[in-house]
Amino acid sequence: MSWSKEKEEAARLIMRMLYDNGMIRTFYRDRPQGWTLISGLYSPLYIQLRPMVSYPDILRTVCRAMVRMIREEAPEITKIVGIAMAGIPIVAGMAVVGGMPAAFTRKMEGVRSVESFRSTIIDYGEHSLLEGDLLPGDKLVLVDDLVTRFDSKQVALEQVNYEIRKRALRGVERRNIAVVIDREQGGQEAAQATGMKLVSLIPFKTVGLPLLKNVMAQKEWEIITSYLDNPSSFQDLKVQEAIAKESIWFSGQ
Repeated sequence: MSWSKEKEEAARLIMRMLYDNGMIRTFYRDRPQGWTLISGLYSPLYIQLRPMVSYPDILRTVCRAMVRMIREEAPEITKIVGIAMAGIPIVAGMAVVGGMPAAFTRKMEGVRSVESFRSTIIDYGEHSLLEGDLLPGDKLVLVDDLVTRFDSKQVALEQVNYEIRKRALRGVERRNIAVVIDREQGGQEAAQATGMKLVSLIPFKTVGLPLLKNVMAQKEWEIITSYLDNPSSFQDLKVQEAIAKESIWFSGQ
């Protein structure tokens, strides 16, 4: 089987597993009022992959597919680096099922941007910002659960760069980011702007959501599709109230 076909089948299986186990949540089934994202924007959709560690079969399936993707789409990689916190169990699983050497960044409380990282690092002391061994000449890929924009990925890259300088390592390449899901809301463009290559197991808008068309209720699928096409049109409170009334909670189905 070709990698493109294998990737499609993996995406189909994983999307269904995530949806059935509540890691892809929607206004229709889970929360009529939707969600307020970290950006402050409303969303009728919420993707939360951190609970994967409670579902070993799902985690194993995802990790195996991620290993295959990196070997096919970024074969030069010698080490995977999990981005705290959601990327850590993923790289741990990849290390076990795929024999890939791994490391991970440490969580830095309150640091959400490159600017806040640079101001915080002055007082951070001698604590390591990355756990695990790096070797001269390593070719790294930073791994996370998903990407919406790119802020957390840039902070993680700054942490890796800091550790490379601190450890006086030569020839370490860090040009790749790998995620399970790309929401396709600007992450790819942001990666390119920083000179990084972003690879995703499941581009959500163009691949993942269509795979759920026969799983979701028609209205549920239509509203989420419309939201991903134009999120700004969903920021009006009256629109959000109208969406909530389409929920299964209100319809009594």
